[in-house]
Amino acid sequence: MSDGNPVTASDLVQLDPDHPGFRDAAYRARRNAIARVAMEFREGDAVPAVEYTEDEQSVWRTVWQHLDGLHAKYACQAYRECADLVSLDRERIPQLAEVNKVLRRTTGFTMKPVAGLVSDRTFLGHLGRGIFLATQYIRHASRPLYTPEPDVVHELVGHAATFCHPEFARLNRLFGKAADVADDERLSRIARLYWYTLEFGACREGRDVKVVGAGLLSSFGELGRFETACELRAFDPDAIASTKYDPTDYQKTLFVADSFAELCGRTAQYLSG
Repeated sequence: MSDGNPVTASDLVQLDPDHPGFRDAAYRARRNAIARVAMEFREGDAVPAVEYTEDEQSVWRTVWQHLDGLHAKYACQAYRECADLVSLDRERIPQLAEVNKVLRRTTGFTMKPVAGLVSDRTFLGHLGRGIFLATQYIRHASRPLYTPEPDVVHELVGHAATFCHPEFARLNRLFGKAADVADDERLSRIARLYWYTLEFGACREGRDVKVVGAGLLSSFGELGRFETACELRAFDPDAIASTKYDPTDYQKTLFVADSFAELCGRTAQYLSG
């Protein structure tokens, strides 16, 4: 069966048939070009820039038009403070090299380009060395408020600010160090803990539930509905590490710590055990 735009041998990026850009030959070509930039990057090189098109800049602006108000309402205090420090441009997509200047002088973290998804061991292992592997492509213009995979919106809006915070940075490094010495079974548990904390974590501030995780903070759809659409469970690292997740759909379960300090402290204790 053919969709009219078959995948070719020159495709560096493989998209699932239900991906918004699967039948868009121009989008696939653009994804390949940006992936090539990342694949040609070598350790020690300057972090390469991507010259984004006006259509891509428009997607970025649309995302921020919907997220700014939700961040004010739902983002945890630690994230909001760091977001002010990074101060991402709302009109133009920042380059990784620009953001790295702020990260280096705060916690020493660096964002480096990657062509697409990598294994849990590779991704988490780099965190132990203060390196976050970041994609540089942006979601398809037909679905500006949704992406089935991490993109530059997720990396910059969700993660970048957190690397300015000493506790966030410490936790990321602990994930990396724990992953480096884990066997496959424990690595799966560590990956689940990462998912439900630094990607989809939440904590209480007073009576309110606030968001910690980058996956929620970069998703307009989920951030606006998580309080009513998700089962909110008590924070328990052992239970979290046993709970599977679906990365292709909105989350049905979230774990809520009593405070940001509890989320960080109990997660660190689990990783160090």
